[in-house]
Amino acid sequence: MDNARFLDLLAEGCRALGVSVAEDVGPRLHRLMGELLKWNAKVNLTAITAPEEVLEKHFLDSLAVLPEVTGAATLLDLGAGAGFPGLPLKLALPGLGVTLVDAVGKKVAFIKAAAASLGLQGVRGLHARAEGKPEAEGIPRAEVLIARAFMDLPDWLALAPGYVAPGGRVVAMLGKAQSDAELAARAAERQLRVVSARAYRLPFSGAERQVAVFAKE
Repeated sequence: MDNARFLDLLAEGCRALGVSVAEDVGPRLHRLMGELLKWNAKVNLTAITAPEEVLEKHFLDSLAVLPEVTGAATLLDLGAGAGFPGLPLKLALPGLGVTLVDAVGKKVAFIKAAAASLGLQGVRGLHARAEGKPEAEGIPRAEVLIARAFMDLPDWLALAPGYVAPGGRVVAMLGKAQSDAELAARAAERQLRVVSARAYRLPFSGAERQVAVFAKE
């Protein structure tokens, strides 16, 4: 996909999602896609390889949660895979300090290479398995902890609080929306409360998504 087509689709998708990014973000995302697809031809990073799908299901899906992340100083992306949502969020929010953690070494290697290629400062790729012991794992706590389809919500809410700095929040990127009552019940099980929950659809496929934000009681 050429740069002009990519930028047109990105702008259309952002408008549909109600988010906006600076002018320099689009060309850098296009470059990130090139790196991702180049690496993916050699090592399996993502099952999504069509450029239009990478744009929608990796980039736009990541940027959709900008309202929930904007204003934070630090972000921890657990189970980051090939860098989503952390890398697109970093491109959109240059001042954000981002740590991306994954248990698969080749995915962390890509994150580091992509960050270097894009000249990103304040990005750290970490090869670790998050099992609830951040100090032993060398994983820093952050103001916002985020994961996208990393594990089922009950398991995520059991694991997540230990990785959040005091006063911080847990962001869960979910598929099909759960009801307010379901979210509240899951949160209460872990001494958390629901701060916000928002359902949306991806702009081209119409795939259902929900982002829910939790805080410690």
